[in-house]
Amino acid sequence: MTDETANRAGDAATTQAERRTFAVAAGAHALHDGYTDVLYVMLPVWQAEFGLSYAAVGALRAMFTGAMAGLQIPAGQLADRVGSATVLALGTALSGLGFGIAGASTGFAVLVVALLVGGIGSSTQHPVASALVARAYAGPRSLKAIGGYNFAGDVGKMLVPALAAAMMVVVPWRPTVVILGAAGLVAALAIALFTPRAFGGKPPAQAQATERTERATFAGAFTLLLGIGIIDSAVRMAFLTFMPFLLTGKGAGLPAIGIALTLVFAGGAAGKLACAYLGARIGVIGTVFLTEILTAFLIAAMLALPLEAAFVALPLLGIALNGTSSVLYGSVPDLVPAHRRTRAFGIFYTGTIGGGTVAPVIFGLAGDVLGLTLTLILIAGAALTTLPLAYLLRPAFVAKRRP
Repeated sequence: MTDETANRAGDAATTQAERRTFAVAAGAHALHDGYTDVLYVMLPVWQAEFGLSYAAVGALRAMFTGAMAGLQIPAGQLADRVGSATVLALGTALSGLGFGIAGASTGFAVLVVALLVGGIGSSTQHPVASALVARAYAGPRSLKAIGGYNFAGDVGKMLVPALAAAMMVVVPWRPTVVILGAAGLVAALAIALFTPRAFGGKPPAQAQATERTERATFAGAFTLLLGIGIIDSAVRMAFLTFMPFLLTGKGAGLPAIGIALTLVFAGGAAGKLACAYLGARIGVIGTVFLTEILTAFLIAAMLALPLEAAFVALPLLGIALNGTSSVLYGSVPDLVPAHRRTRAFGIFYTGTIGGGTVAPVIFGLAGDVLGLTLTLILIAGAALTTLPLAYLLRPAFVAKRRP
């Protein structure tokens, strides 16, 4: 075998390993995000089955999301110690087990345990799977790869709840939930078997020793990126909370509001993929400026547009609302040394989820005092506060492009 033939074979093997890693990470993202959003389908069912109060329903949701958000940083640290594939597989199995327990539940207490177990399992997905993609697609390719990974999560959000609802037309809710849990166990086995060792193990000791002397590309760059991500998530979740009330005021009924949310979510899924490619062409900072300005403009425009025109604008608003997050997540590998990325992704996802959780409460208090119109103007203005942070972040990416 000539050297050229050997090099080609090595390149082909590397490409295949990268694709397998992406498939594992994207599949895990779709399943875990689907698990998170299928709760919207199941909570009304459980309320009717067990006679739960609205407070109990909210507590069940909080059990899952709280465990998922709060344990992402420890999950990332554990992955650095024992290997990414191992932690992701165990976490996926634990999530599946949680849904299996839910299928056998006899009341509120068992559901609490089930969703707590499921949330603990799902805490592994974001920091570990995104770091897997960043490790496999090192360098400038990571932005597009992580954009595709994020798009897979939105696909799961749409498909898994729809599949669960369709199954419950044919079979009761208990077998439906057990089947979803079994899918998690099968996925865990697939993760363990198919994740390439080159990317799914612990960071190489030699690389860690070399990179422990590295600093971030630009002092405070990751903190600035995290700040932009928190604000971006806060704006998105706050607007989605108040959008139904805005549309109701324009004369929309419940079915129309459901269609409106679908339009925004579909635009958001497309936006994550499109903005990852846009970021690779015009840069992260340019993309942030474009999407945040467009977000602020369209939120303000929604106040003045008639109902029909508002529906036309919703997919574009969805692209802008979700598109920024894709380039932000994809920029983490550019600003953090490789041995710290799993933990950094854990911090980043925890911060953005936290921002999206707190924002509806804060803007809700503002809405009680100022009214809906002024609150939506404040939300639009909040989107623009990311621009000075993005400008301050610009030197980090300029330094990264230097040879």
